[in-house]
Amino acid sequence: MQFVGYDTGEAGLYVSEAGGDRDGDTSSPSETDAGAAVEFVPLDPGVELAYTLGDRHCAGTVTDEGHVSCPDPTAPHCPQHRSTWVCAKCTGTCLKDEMDCVEPHAVYLAAFAPDTFKVGVTREWRFETRLREQGADRGALLAVVPDGRVAREREAEIAAEIPDRVRIPKKRVGLHRDVDTDAWRALLDDFDVDEDDRHEFDYGLDLRDRPVAETIATGTVRGVKGRLLVLDHAGSTYAVDLRDLVGYEATPEATTRDLQASLGAWG
Repeated sequence: MQFVGYDTGEAGLYVSEAGGDRDGDTSSPSETDAGAAVEFVPLDPGVELAYTLGDRHCAGTVTDEGHVSCPDPTAPHCPQHRSTWVCAKCTGTCLKDEMDCVEPHAVYLAAFAPDTFKVGVTREWRFETRLREQGADRGALLAVVPDGRVAREREAEIAAEIPDRVRIPKKRVGLHRDVDTDAWRALLDDFDVDEDDRHEFDYGLDLRDRPVAETIATGTVRGVKGRLLVLDHAGSTYAVDLRDLVGYEATPEATTRDLQASLGAWG
């Protein structure tokens, strides 16, 4: 089997029944793995995961007919199977043949503990969902504008002062921290944000110490915050970037690999 994707909204992993290199089989993916079944493994708190990671290669592609594997060693996806969302690069000048973001969009600020802030845009109806998908601790609605073009223009203006992206390592180091409330309030006051447009999110992780950064799929799920899966295993707590699991072959048994222990394991 192979990890072929993840969902941050529903919090889960997609696992394909397609195997690895099939003992040296070099047949094309379409001849061997077309339509391989894909299982959704939920990552709800308390779920027990028990997978040992093997080799990693391209995760291929998932279609309505199932998973089509790819032996290319590039992971998580090779150039043939890598998709690029052009809207992520948009700054107000449409990169598509025809602009299709013609519905109200929200321009927002997001906070990640303790004091990392970003600006972003999303469709108005996905505002709170998008914040949760990113693992934001706080969010604030700045404006609702007629379409995505206007939203991206506004975002680009604000991004000259406030970043428009936050990397996973930055989010991971603040998993056990609270948001610097004074800094967040000061930022929102600069934008004159109403109290009704300020939101807080709780992911139920209940962490006292920073989790250890690791790539494993064995342990008890404590929770998922954006792309970060938090697992308890052998007395330690680990933070796993779900994207780092994609492409790995896996066997359904707990890992026996020696792992770095967290500070809590010695308490």
